[in-house]
Amino acid sequence: MTDSVLSASNLAKSFTDGGLETHVLENINLEVNRGDRLAIVGSSGSGKSTLLHILGGLDNPTQGKVLVSGQDIHALGNKAACRLRNQQLGFVYQFHHLLPEFTAVENVAMPLVIGGMAPKPAQQKARELLDRVGLGHRLEHKPGELSGGERQRAALARALITGPTCLLADEPTGNLDHRTAQSIFELLLQLNKDLGTALVIVTHDTELAAKMDRTMTLMDGVLQSDA
Repeated sequence: MTDSVLSASNLAKSFTDGGLETHVLENINLEVNRGDRLAIVGSSGSGKSTLLHILGGLDNPTQGKVLVSGQDIHALGNKAACRLRNQQLGFVYQFHHLLPEFTAVENVAMPLVIGGMAPKPAQQKARELLDRVGLGHRLEHKPGELSGGERQRAALARALITGPTCLLADEPTGNLDHRTAQSIFELLLQLNKDLGTALVIVTHDTELAAKMDRTMTLMDGVLQSDA
């Protein structure tokens, strides 16, 4: 039995355009265990988002492999990979990506419904989690009726609704004012502590990264552990 929920070995990613090959990632290795708090920092355009997409099975590496709860996500068929993502991984982005025509409850319940749960129990679970992230009074509001911070809280609840072993967050506070960003980040840390969900955050915010247990820096396509 291992505590590893996400691992990458010898990952590389390159693009070819007009006969010119560009190496974005080279020989990436990392291990994330249950409950870990890891920040991946780097300048804009350093490949942080590309790395996160590969870790989450949303993009394919040129070489190497990613194990999600022991399964090679890139070796699975599309249906099996989607099921593994749904059950084991949560995603939060700089922009909330909530569906505008659905209420907060409906948005948060959606991963459960996609996973096969009936809408009624899925929405009950969504109500409980929305209440936990401070949105118990905004359950029936649509994204256009919520503030930026409220939308990000709903997006966080949606990412956690399936009880994933690892949450992948790409600049989750980058679109918020400083005070709201601090509130969302503190909520992320509290949920990490309460639920035991590993947290991998990609950010250029060194202040935010300093609050994590571990920081790695992506520079020139190479990921290195900070001392």
